[in-house]
Amino acid sequence: MSGQARKWAWESSSSKGVARLVLLSIADRIPDSQCVAYASLAELMERTNASRNAVRAALASLRKAHELELVEDCEGPMGAAVYRMPRPAAWLAKVAAAKKADPDLRKEDVEPLKDSDAAPTIDIEALRPHRIRRTAAPKSDPPAQNLTGADTGPPRQNPTPSRVRNSTPIGADSDPQNCSEPKVNGSYSSSSATGITLAADWQVDEASLSWAQREGHLDRLGEQGMRAADAKWRQFRAAWSPRTAAAWALDWQSWVAREHTPAPQRPNLYALPGGTSAPPTGMSKADLHTAALLAAIDDPTGTE
Repeated sequence: MSGQARKWAWESSSSKGVARLVLLSIADRIPDSQCVAYASLAELMERTNASRNAVRAALASLRKAHELELVEDCEGPMGAAVYRMPRPAAWLAKVAAAKKADPDLRKEDVEPLKDSDAAPTIDIEALRPHRIRRTAAPKSDPPAQNLTGADTGPPRQNPTPSRVRNSTPIGADSDPQNCSEPKVNGSYSSSSATGITLAADWQVDEASLSWAQREGHLDRLGEQGMRAADAKWRQFRAAWSPRTAAAWALDWQSWVAREHTPAPQRPNLYALPGGTSAPPTGMSKADLHTAALLAAIDDPTGTE
């Protein structure tokens, strides 16, 4: 009878979003014309791919709209909550009564369901084959966990600590919606680390080369100057933490744009990275001072 319940949920329910998914999930489990089924909170979370609070809110809205009823004196396996869809149950009962009076009557000819048509009393004994039984004592005010049902088994996803399982339906819940949510743990996961690399391992891409040519930096610096700028950039970025290729590309372009145009008349900047540790012989004292000043000017501060 789950087909009739699903048909009603698709065509007649006013529910939306997660509430509609919850209703369809329960309708899919209905075994007979009483439109009664059990479902645990963990199962509904897994089926709808929604968070614990979202499922709880959906159940509350469905009950408020009288599209779902909590059968308080029944429970499923492991204490799972039992629900009934009253409107499809009332419709099926009306069809059964009409066919009993007129066996040749077609379902399409049965009078449409009215608001006054109530769902019949639940036959709990008939639900025993479907693993639904009566609780030890009817609960006039069921505890919070019975609003959603206990877990029928350890879920494959969304493991819920016992302290959360005992919380109230309206309480805050910090559990992730599902296993696909990102885990903020301060380290790179296998999914978030895709494209993360060190500056030394980053390769200049075609887009960056095209940018350098389009902006005139390749002509300004020349091939040798570009190689020197690239080497100096890698040395000063060697200690930086890993970044995405796109972030390195932007940083590299910013560095190249600020790189000085090589000038043959400038003295040998032995103090720059990659230079010799001592001044070449034959430099005058003035040349030594000039080289030191230019080295200080060209030496990046690390804030580029």
